[in-house]
Amino acid sequence: MIIGENKEQVIENIKTCAERGELNEKVEVDDPNISDARKQKLVKKYVKRAGKWRYKPNNYLARMLAWYITARENKDTEFVGLENLEKVSSGAVITCNHFNPLDNTAARSVAKKAGHKRLYIVCQDTNYAMKGMVGFFMHYADTIPITDDGAYMEHVFIRILNKRLSDGNFVLIYPEQEMWYNYRKPRPLKRGAYYYAARCNVPVVSCFVEIRDLPEQESEEFYRTKYVIHVLPPIYPDPDKTVRENSFDMMERDYQQKKAAYEEAYGEELTYEFRDEDIAGWIPKEQRQQMA
Repeated sequence: MIIGENKEQVIENIKTCAERGELNEKVEVDDPNISDARKQKLVKKYVKRAGKWRYKPNNYLARMLAWYITARENKDTEFVGLENLEKVSSGAVITCNHFNPLDNTAARSVAKKAGHKRLYIVCQDTNYAMKGMVGFFMHYADTIPITDDGAYMEHVFIRILNKRLSDGNFVLIYPEQEMWYNYRKPRPLKRGAYYYAARCNVPVVSCFVEIRDLPEQESEEFYRTKYVIHVLPPIYPDPDKTVRENSFDMMERDYQQKKAAYEEAYGEELTYEFRDEDIAGWIPKEQRQQMA
């Protein structure tokens, strides 16, 4: 499903960042741009609201809608490596490539295959400024906000995260940081997801989502696509290493697993030289003109 406009500009931003080696930079053009003070206010409001009784009916509705959308978006999704989920009997951090506003449905599908009825998602503070249905999901669909406020992250965020994980839940953290629309390649990872997995002493459920083009067009600019979700071997913190040491080690192991999954799925070595084919389903302007 295509969400948002200005995809040509987004793809041009992806191309520019890839050529510069800036593989974790923001490329979307419609994301909210708000002050630090506004971000902190939004996060505090969310945390306060989540503790109120009036939050529960909206949370239930948001979760049911999220599972409905997950079923609809993944009706043709294939799964590889589901046996790796059998090795995980505790709460866990899920990591996967971030390429679409609805790619969290892939992680939800993995959580469901593991027998979970809920999936918590760590979201950037700016997302809580969104309006409409997207804003509704941000506020009520089992999200956990992150922000640059060190005091919040060290005390409130870690308390919420640890509670969700210790209750046996899966928590999705995008280690690529920013979403790159329909970008097929796994990008270098940021350490946060692995730091928190090590600190909370839970495994990482490592996933890579392969995107296959379909022959039918979804719009003038894009073909329809389908997912193949590769569930890779879980990554556990080493009890003989510090949290910091584990965070670097787990991050590197996860990147290597995702890299290997990409190379096997697409039959080519992973490099970051940009090609039109890097954007799944995209019909470049020149090709569209030839098709007209």
